[in-house]
Amino acid sequence: MKLVALLGDFWGGLSAMLVALPSAIAFGVTIFAPLGGSYAALGALAGILGTTALGLVASAIGGAGRLISAPCAPAVAVLAAVATESIDDGLPPAAVLLRLALIALICGALQIGFGLVGIGRLIKYMPYPVVSGYLTGVGLIIIFSQVPKFLGLPATESPWQALAAPSDWSAVGIGVGLATMLVMVLAPRLSKGVPAAILGLGAGALTYFALTLVEPGMRTLAHNPLVVGPLGGTQGSFVDAFGARWGTLGAAALGDFSEVLVPGLTLAVLLSIDTLKTCVVLDALTRSRHDSNRVLVAQGAANLVSTAIGGVPGAGQMGATMVNLSSGGQTRRSGMIEGVLALIAFVLLGGLIAWIPIAALAGILIVIGVRMIDHHSLALLRTRSTVLDFAVIVVVVAVALGYSLVAASGVGVALAVMLFVREQIGGTVVRRKALGNQMFSKQIRSPEEMAILADRGEQTVIFELQGSLFFGTTDKLYTALEPELKTRRYVVLDMRRVQSVDITAAHMLEQVEDMLADRAAYLLFSDVPRNVPSGRDMQRYFDELGLARTKHHVRVFSELDDALEWIEDGMLKATQLTRAQEQALELREMDLFVGRKPETLAALEACMERRACLAGEKIFARGDLGDELYLIRRGAVRIVLPYGMQQHHVATFGRGSFFGEMSFLDRGERSADAVAFTDTDLYVLSRQRFDEVTVHHKRLAIQLLGNIARILALRLRFANAELRALRDPSIG
Repeated sequence: MKLVALLGDFWGGLSAMLVALPSAIAFGVTIFAPLGGSYAALGALAGILGTTALGLVASAIGGAGRLISAPCAPAVAVLAAVATESIDDGLPPAAVLLRLALIALICGALQIGFGLVGIGRLIKYMPYPVVSGYLTGVGLIIIFSQVPKFLGLPATESPWQALAAPSDWSAVGIGVGLATMLVMVLAPRLSKGVPAAILGLGAGALTYFALTLVEPGMRTLAHNPLVVGPLGGTQGSFVDAFGARWGTLGAAALGDFSEVLVPGLTLAVLLSIDTLKTCVVLDALTRSRHDSNRVLVAQGAANLVSTAIGGVPGAGQMGATMVNLSSGGQTRRSGMIEGVLALIAFVLLGGLIAWIPIAALAGILIVIGVRMIDHHSLALLRTRSTVLDFAVIVVVVAVALGYSLVAASGVGVALAVMLFVREQIGGTVVRRKALGNQMFSKQIRSPEEMAILADRGEQTVIFELQGSLFFGTTDKLYTALEPELKTRRYVVLDMRRVQSVDITAAHMLEQVEDMLADRAAYLLFSDVPRNVPSGRDMQRYFDELGLARTKHHVRVFSELDDALEWIEDGMLKATQLTRAQEQALELREMDLFVGRKPETLAALEACMERRACLAGEKIFARGDLGDELYLIRRGAVRIVLPYGMQQHHVATFGRGSFFGEMSFLDRGERSADAVAFTDTDLYVLSRQRFDEVTVHHKRLAIQLLGNIARILALRLRFANAELRALRDPSIG
């Protein structure tokens, strides 16, 4: 198995090198081209050294197996722009090289810092419109920067100057570039085993040498602006590049750093996004999980090493990574092999690389740039709901082309946040509104009590809230609450679906509290979540803000049912209908047996068991076998349905009520748990003893079963009304 994995890593690394190296050479030439034609070879060398350093270091200590790091398009977009602007400002090439090296060093140091402080987890959550605009912007920047080289003109000319002077265009450059692009686009149809960049580069080189038959002067390597130029393939050239880089850095002054901080930050952010975006795709294909922060530390260290030896900085490259994966790469060893093979190719093939046509490299980059443009984003124009998202993409692209990529990312994130706030404001925070005569507690009450609660139910309004309560939705919530604050005595806010509450919304709720207190009305909170998606303990937050502090007219309940039960008890107490809870009922006082003959009740009671249960004691459990009917003489019993580690409150039965009727009637298993909510006294009647009594008291059996059916029908009727209120969208 180890040999198979090693072979897979070798072929994966080899294939990845064949994909990454031509692009890296093109990237290096593009960055150094503004310095003058003589620097093209130095740029090619920088691309090769960058491929070597990034492959070795990033793979050795990285947090994502099979990820291939190499010079990439975002690095070209930033560094080439800096080089062009610096030359336009009159800086000599040596000063420009120093500036580019400092930018790369700052980028690497910042990436290490990003990883150490944990920013890696945040960067990959960049909104899609921002990422789309960023990719499109980088692609367009690359395309425009390659126009002069594609036309065979000096790279120091701007794209617009090059396009405006067709008389200066080189037919050789255009022919070589077109051949490269055509073959690169058709490569998947020509061969699936050889990377498209290799085929395109080969086609461009063959076209160039074919044209030398017409122009013999192009066979000369020295001072030939159409090719990379003398590169060398010796160890000495590597040492020279290393020594030149450190000589350049040794001339740096403190003032030089202040001028490159912003470009360095720009590059760090873009390369980090590019790397983590590739890691996310790799995770999806390999069903693995990368360590974002470790990836950034490794990438930063690799960019520092690449800069130190004279190479180009880079990132996790999508194309090379996919080729590595499809070619058999299995571990991070494949990335290290890719780096070693890039160095071997440089040493052995340096003389051939010198003959690579610059127009061929431009053609490769133009194809890469076109493929970076997010064409799928045009689909956002099809529907009105996504037009604004497309507008964000357009703004990001415009800022990227007109100003900078970091500014574009910042503007894009700001616009995405604004769209999110707009979406939140557009939604409703009131999921459902119901009145107290439409929704009742799970306390089972007598018909007389239910009639009073239905009559007085309009004193209560229940709001089920949802989403985020923040400054953008506060006014909408207050608008929904305001009409009720003047007429209702009880305002219940069910918070179970609320995901966040900010200080603005909390202040508004405090004002609501004061308004209700002035009318001797009550504000009740229920189901205040302990943990919301942000990780905040909402109950503790309410305590800190004073919303949940003990007040005469504010109550906080763990469940909505507890809040409704408290309101109902208050209403019944106001009517003086509540009965003393301390005294246990006798059989004749229960609704099921009112009007029965004393001797009949005596015979029935003789068959019953009297049982006392302490608060919290389980009377029976779900799945238990039993056929007893339980009648509550004193106290309260809760019926709960357990699921997993939690339980659902089904109903609460109080003094004078009965429960356990399902098993009493069908003699099946218990469907839920019954738990004494308070100290409770019970009558327990088994079905077997009941059947024995009814042999001599058949009328008692008929009347008892009839009363059970009548009370169950009343319970079902109220349950149906509550379900209708919950499902009817017109309510509230």
